[in-house]
Amino acid sequence: MTTLARRLAFAFALAAPLATAPAQAQTEITVQHALPANSHTGVGAYTFKEAFERLTNGRYRVIAQRQDNEREMVESAQIGTIDCTFTSTGPVGNFVPEVRLFDVPFLFRDAAHARGVLDSEVGQQVLARFPARGLVGVVWLENGFRNMTNSRREINTPADLRGLKIRTMENQVHMRAFQTLGALPTPMAFSELIPALQQGTVDGQENPISVIVANNIFQVQRYFTMTRHVYSPQVMICNPQTVARLSQADRALFYQAAQEAQRANRARVTADDEAGVAELRRRGMTVITEVDTAAFQAALAPAFAEWERTLDAATLRRIRDWQPN
Repeated sequence: MTTLARRLAFAFALAAPLATAPAQAQTEITVQHALPANSHTGVGAYTFKEAFERLTNGRYRVIAQRQDNEREMVESAQIGTIDCTFTSTGPVGNFVPEVRLFDVPFLFRDAAHARGVLDSEVGQQVLARFPARGLVGVVWLENGFRNMTNSRREINTPADLRGLKIRTMENQVHMRAFQTLGALPTPMAFSELIPALQQGTVDGQENPISVIVANNIFQVQRYFTMTRHVYSPQVMICNPQTVARLSQADRALFYQAAQEAQRANRARVTADDEAGVAELRRRGMTVITEVDTAAFQAALAPAFAEWERTLDAATLRRIRDWQPN
């Protein structure tokens, strides 16, 4: 039995008293996601929909919906008003604190490193923390590496960030990083971001290229800097009762569909990253691709020391030292 299969079986056992009769024809499962359908997030959600419906010969109907507030989606999955969500991990640390490990800046060398860690025992151990919080973490997907945009000036060094109001997710690790760099972190839901940029409530924001392109952020921002300061995972989270209602055979198909969603999502992020810089330039942004990463890491030294104290230092070392087999 695979690690995920064991975890789903455990979630099933937790929710077994609440389980209902076996699924009948056209049982509906509602899945919410935060970005447009034609985005890496939408691709993941709709790939899961197509795959699970196909694998179960239409016995299940997956209803994919867009909902802009990620924290509300996680809460809805927790209480069971929706079945599953595809969400960035930004707000998830408020429910499962161990997820914050992956938010530490400059933790991952590249996409292969990040994906390898998340798919390894380290990532599976974090997913195993979800049931105790009334959630099932199904599979890791991704947003990609986060970069900075703003409307005021080029960002070439940490000093260029001083005094800029930067929208962040509601994530204590991210907020602490920008505070250390001299910016003014302003947490807000993603649904509020574009109006805040248009009105000047914030000067800038940070997101992966895929998110910037999918949401036309280039229309309200002038400068883009490829800092790749944080790798941003995504995770498929489900309500435990939803998992419990699946037969053992259907849970295996559910996991298979989730793996297909993972592959499609990561492929789309890779494609968006490869084409994104040229697209942002074409859309009129000033693009800075050469960044002194060491300078940003040095400026974050006080925050790194704090995270070594407050997070799991041993696991952080395992992540940094991870190598493919």
